[in-house]
Amino acid sequence: MSKTREKLIEVARQLFARAGVENTTMNDIAVFSKKGRRTLYTYFKSKKEIYHAVIESELTPLYKSLQAVATSNLPEDEKLLEFIYVRLDAIKEVVTRNGTLRANFFRDIWRVETVRKDFDVREIEIIKNILDNGVRKGIFEIRDTDITAEILHYACKGLEVPYIRGTLIGFAHGKDGSLNAVVELLSKGLKKRP
Repeated sequence: MSKTREKLIEVARQLFARAGVENTTMNDIAVFSKKGRRTLYTYFKSKKEIYHAVIESELTPLYKSLQAVATSNLPEDEKLLEFIYVRLDAIKEVVTRNGTLRANFFRDIWRVETVRKDFDVREIEIIKNILDNGVRKGIFEIRDTDITAEILHYACKGLEVPYIRGTLIGFAHGKDGSLNAVVELLSKGLKKRP
C-alpha cells in the first residue's frame, strides 16, 4: 500500500472518530491530509469507499493477532479459548479507540457488517482450522467442523456489543466473570469426553 493511501486512510479514521462519518466530507479529508482532492479521488471514489478502507485497516491487525493465536503452540482447546478472548478484546479496543466511530458502530451496524464480510470468511477459516486440528488430535469430537466454525464465529459476533458496552456482569473484567463462563461454554462443550 502506498504511503499516500495510508495517510489518507489514517486522516479519514481520525476525522471519522472525531466528527463522525456523516459529518466528514471528502474535502475535509483532502484538507487535513494536506493532499488535493484530485489525489484523494485517485485513491478513493467516494466517502463510502474510504470508510470501507478505514474499517479494513482496523481489521488487519485483528486478523494478524488471530492468526498468531491459531499458529501458536497451544493445544487446540486452549487455542480456541485464547482465540475468543483475543478477538473480543481486539474488537473492543478498535471500537473504543475510535471515538465517534464507536457510536457509528452501534448505530449503523449494517454498514460495518458489509465491510466485515471478507474478514468474517477468513475468521471462520481460522476457527475451522483450529477445530480440524483438534479433531485430528482427539481433543474435540465434532461431526461437522464447517458448521461448528460458523456457529462459533456468530456466537462471538453476538457477544461483541455486550462485551464492548460491559452490560453483562463480569464482561468488563476480562477473563473472569461471565465472559469466562461464556467462553468455556463455547469451547469446552466441544471437547471430547473421556
